[in-house]
Amino acid sequence: MDLLIEQLLFSLSITGPICLLIILGVVFKRIGLINDNFIEVASKLVFKVTLPTMLFLSIVTSEHDFSSAKQFLTFGVIASVSFFLFSYLSVGTLFKKSADRGVIIQGAFRANTGIIGIAYVANAYGERGIALAALYVAITTFIYNVQAVICLTPKGADSGTSAGKIMLTTLTKNPLIIAILAGLVVYLLSIPVPTIVVDAGNYFATMTLPLALLCTGGSLDLSSMKKEQAPTWIASGYKLILAPLTITLAAFLAGFRGIELGILFFMNASPVAAASYVMARSMGGNSILAANIIALTTVLSTVTCTLGILVLSLYG
Repeated sequence: MDLLIEQLLFSLSITGPICLLIILGVVFKRIGLINDNFIEVASKLVFKVTLPTMLFLSIVTSEHDFSSAKQFLTFGVIASVSFFLFSYLSVGTLFKKSADRGVIIQGAFRANTGIIGIAYVANAYGERGIALAALYVAITTFIYNVQAVICLTPKGADSGTSAGKIMLTTLTKNPLIIAILAGLVVYLLSIPVPTIVVDAGNYFATMTLPLALLCTGGSLDLSSMKKEQAPTWIASGYKLILAPLTITLAAFLAGFRGIELGILFFMNASPVAAASYVMARSMGGNSILAANIIALTTVLSTVTCTLGILVLSLYG
C-alpha cells in the first residue's frame, strides 16, 4: 500500500502542475484576468518565439547522442502511421455515413506534442528529455499535418495538391521545425552559441510552459462539450486510452525502456492538439466538434496520464 501511495504521489508530481496551470487558465479567463485577445497574442508568442527558443536551446546545450535515437524515431513514425490507419479504418466503419468522420478521425490520433507532451516530458526528465522529445515533435508535426489533410479531405476530392502544399508549408514555415532543424545544425557542426544569447533564450524558455498552459486553459469552452457527445467521447477514448495503451505496449515489447519509453507514452497520452480545430475549420469540417474533442481530452488527459504513469512506475 505504501508503494502504491508513493508511486501515485510521483505520478501526480508530473501531471499535477500541468493540471493546476490549465485550471488557473480557466479561472483567470472566468474572472476576467485574461481575455481572448491576451490568449491570442500569448499563443502566437509561444508558438513563434518562446517554444522554438526552448526546443533550440534544449538541443544545443544538452549532452546527447542523436545517432542512437534513430531506432526510437523510426518506431515513433511507424507507430504514428499505424495508429492513424487503424483510426481511419475503424472510425470510418463506425461513422460510415457521417459527414464528421474526418474530424473524429483527426481527434482520435492528433496529439498535442508541442505543448502538453513537452510539458509532461519536461516535468519527468528535464532538459535531456526535452532534447529527445524535440526530434519526436518535429517528425510527428509533419506527419500529423499530412494525415489531417488525408482524413479531412471530402470523399471523392483530390487531396494530393493539398497534402503537397501542407508538407511544404510545414517544412518551411513551421517555427517549431525550423528551430529544431537549426538546433541540430548548430549542435552537429559544434557552432558556439554566445553565453548572453543562451541566458536571454533561457528567459524565453522559462516562460513557455506556464504561458502555454494558461492559454490552453483560458481557451477551453467547457459548455460546448454538451453538444455531439457520442463522437466526442469516442474520439477521446481513442486518443487518451487506445493510443497510449497500444503504442506504449508495442514500444515495451520492441525493447524500449526508460526515457524513450516514457517519451513515447507522454506524447501519445497527450490531449488533442489545438491545431486540429484550425485544420477542421480551414477544410470545411465541423469545427465545433473539433473544439469539443480538444476540450474533453484536455480536461481528462491529466487523469488518464496520471494512471498511465502509475502503471508504468509500478512495473518499473
